Amino acid sequence: MSDDESERKPHEFSEGQGLDEDYEEFTLDPEELQADPSQVDPVDTRVITDLLDERNIPKDRVDVESLMEVGLSYMGINRFEEATETFERAAQFADDDSLEGQEAWVNKGVAHAQLEEWDEAIGAYREALRIDEDSEHAASAETNLAYALYENGQGEQALEHAENAVEIDPRFPQAWYNRGFFLVERGLLEDAVTAFDNAIRLGMRNAEVLEEKARALDELGREDEAERAAERAEEIREEAEQRMVEEHAEGGAGATGAGATGAGGSGAMGGGMNGSRGGMGGAGGPGGLGGRDGDDDLDLGGL
Repeated sequence: MSDDESERKPHEFSEGQGLDEDYEEFTLDPEELQADPSQVDPVDTRVITDLLDERNIPKDRVDVESLMEVGLSYMGINRFEEATETFERAAQFADDDSLEGQEAWVNKGVAHAQLEEWDEAIGAYREALRIDEDSEHAASAETNLAYALYENGQGEQALEHAENAVEIDPRFPQAWYNRGFFLVERGLLEDAVTAFDNAIRLGMRNAEVLEEKARALDELGREDEAERAAERAEEIREEAEQRMVEEHAEGGAGATGAGATGAGGSGAMGGGMNGSRGGMGGAGGPGGLGGRDGDDDLDLGGL
């Protein structure tokens, strides 16, 4: 056999019948999921980040109030990242520029603040105020914004927003507390003492507000009054510690904690001082989780 003949003769393994007609083409593309979002409960936390999407679920099929409750539950167990996502979705599915949406933005800001994500918190509060600057949630947004700006190194803007909160709702104790703190920072001590007294009269009777008042009085040279305020603050701390000991001895029922409440809406985490919803933190700074009695969105209102 010549070399030319061997080159022209086809190899056996190249001769065959080919592939069957029903051969399924191989692909690296992922299999398409067949989940029906309309059959999924929008507040089911197992699927909330995957299937709750405007393209698949109409707004009128989503219970925004239940979403808010899910977010607040996340806050209650310190799962703040999940809370931010849930509040964002609540805002997404709320009616455009509604009070419900505004509440969701305030709560989202609080969750970011708990993570010390100040830029995100500030953005959420500003979005809440864009919706309505005079609503029932606006005071919470303003005082929370003041706190976030202070923590973000923008203290020069904080007093303005603390003042706004007091103007919107003069009966908001945490707003008065924050106003007093920022007035001390500016050296306006007499006005600061008045602000702290207003917070106390409105029900913010915790150690922190008394310690800040004592600081202002001391800088004014009113040593006797400062000493009395500081002593009362220490008494309150001791009383709180004693209650915690007693509750622990009784099996831990009724544990105290930071209140996460605020300007109203769909329900909130409880907690706070003396049965009211407010107050977490320590002296030396504004903010802390708090809110107004009987109100419902989260609030970084006063220590």
